[in-house]
Amino acid sequence: MRLRSVLATLTAGLTAATCLTAAGATATAAAGAPPRNACSPSVSIDGFSDALDKTTYEGTFVGNFSALAVDRDGKLAALSDRSSLFTLDRKTLAPRSVVALADENKAALDSEGLVIERDGTRLVSSEGEPTVRRYGPDGTILGRLPVPEYMRVAPAGRAATNQTFEALTFRNGGRTLLAGMEGSLSGDTAGIVRFQTWNRHGSQDFRLAAQYGYRADTGLGVVETTATPDGRLLVLERGFTSGVGNTVRLYAADLRRATDTGGIENLTGQDGVRLIKKTLLADLVNCPTLGATAKQPQPNPLLDNIEAMTITGHRHGRLKILLASDDNQNDAQITRFYSLRVRL
Repeated sequence: MRLRSVLATLTAGLTAATCLTAAGATATAAAGAPPRNACSPSVSIDGFSDALDKTTYEGTFVGNFSALAVDRDGKLAALSDRSSLFTLDRKTLAPRSVVALADENKAALDSEGLVIERDGTRLVSSEGEPTVRRYGPDGTILGRLPVPEYMRVAPAGRAATNQTFEALTFRNGGRTLLAGMEGSLSGDTAGIVRFQTWNRHGSQDFRLAAQYGYRADTGLGVVETTATPDGRLLVLERGFTSGVGNTVRLYAADLRRATDTGGIENLTGQDGVRLIKKTLLADLVNCPTLGATAKQPQPNPLLDNIEAMTITGHRHGRLKILLASDDNQNDAQITRFYSLRVRL
């Protein structure tokens, strides 16, 4: 059965939002053959939905999505970088609730990364300082994690504005938290970014642990990481060129032999420092368009400013991945969700 794309159309309201799951299966026609609707031999796309583009829910703009997570009840949590945390229906994407987030002074966050603990606690990274805070489901601040001073935004540290903790994920069954910087620190070679980890001690205490270096592709930044069941990471790299559009690439990353760079002042690609090994899974420009349209020039009209990623299912090394784009509340951009299948 051929895969059919899902292009959801918002008509009478959000109840018209369609399911992302395409009608067909991604099974290959023969062993070793590329999957149908292939973006690469390892990645295929089931469909996409624009159902939430330029909509509101209870007076709050629905969009600006920078992170996704699956909550304990199976619903989706979608984080807006304008300090709103939405709960979305898993099948229709229709919003079910929204919670406002703020810092300790009630100021808005530039919220970028999201992890949900087993007890419902939300861990949210903000790239303005940067910080990682713990929130209750109602948005109450429960605490914050320590951050190395040199990772703070200049002049307090060596990070550039809007280039800090963009990515957040749990590893090792929730015992280790990892935050990925979007851009390089001053003094590090351009393109080499740092991934900071914390180890959990008790239920609420996170202490600074190992740090690793990762080399992003030229002109791209790290916008999301998600731990896989086998201990690796999925890493989403994204860039934008005016008049051309977005570049979005999905990598598998292996930290097992990487050097702990926490004590290294400058990362310059020097001998003896092993960066995280990465393997390209797909450049999403090569995905079928599925009938998508774009509001600005794009090398593939399916693409937009993709920033959010979560694993929604896995079986025998095959992962179901959901991506979402950040429309920046801009008429030239789209809030779009993408359903992918990834074979590791």
